Amino acid sequence: MKILYAIQGTGNGHLSRAVDIVPCLQQHGEVDLLISGTQGDLKLPFPVKYEVRGLSFIFGKSGGVDLWKTFAKANTRRLVKNIRKLPVQEYDLVISDFEPVSSWACYFRGKPCIALSHQAAVQAPGYPAAENVDRMGRLILSQYAPADYAYGFHFFPNDTNINTPVIRQQVRRHAITDAGHYTVYLPAYDDRKLLKRLAEFPEVVWDVFSKHNKKKMKRGNITIQPINGEAFTSSMASSTGVLCGAGFETPAEALFLGKKLLVIPMKNQYEQQLNAAALKSMGVPVVKSLKAEYAETIKAWLKNGERIPVDYPDHTQAIVDRIVKRHYVPKEELK
Repeated sequence: MKILYAIQGTGNGHLSRAVDIVPCLQQHGEVDLLISGTQGDLKLPFPVKYEVRGLSFIFGKSGGVDLWKTFAKANTRRLVKNIRKLPVQEYDLVISDFEPVSSWACYFRGKPCIALSHQAAVQAPGYPAAENVDRMGRLILSQYAPADYAYGFHFFPNDTNINTPVIRQQVRRHAITDAGHYTVYLPAYDDRKLLKRLAEFPEVVWDVFSKHNKKKMKRGNITIQPINGEAFTSSMASSTGVLCGAGFETPAEALFLGKKLLVIPMKNQYEQQLNAAALKSMGVPVVKSLKAEYAETIKAWLKNGERIPVDYPDHTQAIVDRIVKRHYVPKEELK
């Protein structure tokens, strides 16, 4: 069996999840990987057959997605060319983690596409709605990577096709301690803003991982270093708490590790607004930004924040097995 597994490269969550999903897919046959996007910092430990620009959301430096840069860097002609060139018909299964090139290539060729992503779950009935309805954001989320079948991951399961998060084996096997620091990952903020705001809490040791910094530096109680997967995992596993955006993988891993969690959803990112609503319903504190008006909320979290218990079993192989069993039809049966 030949499988195409296509991964969204905006941010690191999709890529980190792929580290565990790819070996599960390889149990069933030959797996080719496609990565699209320009904002990821992680390198997969597998060969990648197709690398395309796709359609990336560009992080800003003031707490949100930079819509101007996102549209300015979008190359529609190249995107259409990549969709036309991708030979999805050569594969027995095409599985997309919110990846638009593979999804639209399948759509135009009448090839079934299977969504295996967090985005497949965030709009499911029964999950908390965002505080403010973003019609454009909802439209983009629903049309960005269309699929015929959907299997989702969310902070809590709500359906037979919606599962708890994929927690990387690197995280599952890591020793969990409490060295007293707080791990920070807020890629939509530049280092200057982070230094200014976090310095307002001098009693805390902050360990910041930055998309905007090429080398490690220390300013008082704040350390800022470039993103490194192993260093980030170690920092999070030995922290007291985690301050991050309202993405999916990092909050899920922080909860799994039993850490205090506070999230700041990115502006202009509807999925993060939905995630923030779901986390808030679980008891995780949410603030809209790092502005001074939220300093008291952050201070209260540092002093009295609680750990939210979760149960995230290791069932990645079982999910992949179920998808293959349901959707793989041997060629001889198609004749």
